[in-house]
Amino acid sequence: MMNSKTKVVIAGGGTAGWLTAYSLITRLGNLLDITLVESDQIGTVGVGEATIPTMRAFHHLIGIDEKEFMSATQATFKLGIQFNNWGQQGDSYFHAFGELGQRSWMVEFHEFWLEAKAQGFGGSLDDYCLELKAAQANKFATQAGKKSINYAFHLDATKYAAYLRTKSETVGVMRKEGLIEQVQKGEDGQITSLILNNGEQIAGDFFIDCTGFRALLIGEHLDVGYEDWSHLLAADSAIAVQTEAVEAPIPYTMATAHPAGWQWKIPLQGRVGNGIVYSSKFLSDEEARSTLMANLTGKPITEPKQLRFTTGRRKKSWHKNCVAIGLSSGFLEPLESTSIHLITTALLRLMKLFPFGGNTALLAEQYNREVQLEAETIRDFIILHYHLTQRDDSPFWDHYRTMEIPDSLAHRMAIFKENGYVWLDDVGLFRVDSWVQVMMGQGLTPEQHHQGSRVLPTEGLKKQMAILRKMIENSVAQLPEHADFIKNYCPAKNM
Repeated sequence: MMNSKTKVVIAGGGTAGWLTAYSLITRLGNLLDITLVESDQIGTVGVGEATIPTMRAFHHLIGIDEKEFMSATQATFKLGIQFNNWGQQGDSYFHAFGELGQRSWMVEFHEFWLEAKAQGFGGSLDDYCLELKAAQANKFATQAGKKSINYAFHLDATKYAAYLRTKSETVGVMRKEGLIEQVQKGEDGQITSLILNNGEQIAGDFFIDCTGFRALLIGEHLDVGYEDWSHLLAADSAIAVQTEAVEAPIPYTMATAHPAGWQWKIPLQGRVGNGIVYSSKFLSDEEARSTLMANLTGKPITEPKQLRFTTGRRKKSWHKNCVAIGLSSGFLEPLESTSIHLITTALLRLMKLFPFGGNTALLAEQYNREVQLEAETIRDFIILHYHLTQRDDSPFWDHYRTMEIPDSLAHRMAIFKENGYVWLDDVGLFRVDSWVQVMMGQGLTPEQHHQGSRVLPTEGLKKQMAILRKMIENSVAQLPEHADFIKNYCPAKNM
């Protein structure tokens, strides 16, 4: 006799809700009965428009066709992020998605480069990353000869949610329209059902909170507290606005620092997403809005949208028979475009640990442990951008430059400064090269480096580095323009 299906109820739509629904039904659909509750009266945040390369592997896992998805969401390609004015005003550096040079098991490439520089040759570290040079040349293809290019996407988040909703409903997810008025619980504190404003009762075995910052289930009704990280990440506000596209889309995100925050620029096929992230302690809403509007290219096509947030994380993302995914689980500002990534890793984790009955307390404990480690690692990487600055032109940058940082980050910076050593972060997200590009891009140069970089004689090192540079130069020259590749590969529908 077959066991009955586990009834899963997802509260809230948007990217988090519909990506959850589609992921669960494609991978566990024959075991689950999935209902998603959302209301057209409640808007979504809808500004998570930049992603990182992990999204491609997740899409492959759940069977999303890249060309179809990109056409539906007016997506463009992303090879990294250009940071302007972060180390000092006038500075610019690039955090690219590709590898730097050619690594060995013992010595990282940046250490070979440091040895070359010490001997008076080697050029710029940027010259050894294909993705970085392609981005600067406004070129793109998914392959450069036989070499795969590491890329992500810029997308319209509202269109992405609509795309996922259509696919989810087509394969059996039940959508219920309505506002959640009551959350019913049993004597053991587990959620038993949601009651909508039309009186309909949605019963379930397991509930997923995708209600955004409100955290209706996990916060309001299960009373799980929130760990506030605003003492480490001061930003608590953002303003987003869309503008006309007045130039061909570039294959990277721009993050430009201002005296009290930073501004994003995300090019899509039919428009550009823009926004400013700032701290209300250091900048008024009016000043933030005027700073943003004064630094736009192209005419605004939407009214500026104000967002408020508290950086941090839910003390437990899984409690009782409820797991929070997306903004209800926590929020780290979008500086490194990790919002959708955190949804996908939460879903991978949930599918591996899915509670099909019995005692699930240990599963929840493991899930929460992994979520905490992941959030803290990403938090440290974001703090690095702010703290590692020489800017002293405003109270905002003075605050970040002089603040006390987590021991884990202080240790990482100190060992890099003294020895040039970098290691993969604890959750495997930010590569060695990511840490190197940000630290060196913002002026932290190692005092020493691994002497294994001297294994190659000077002429051999010089020859190898010249070959690497030439290979990248030749590869970039053969790539098509980013806009031309998009037109052939994934032209947008409904522009």
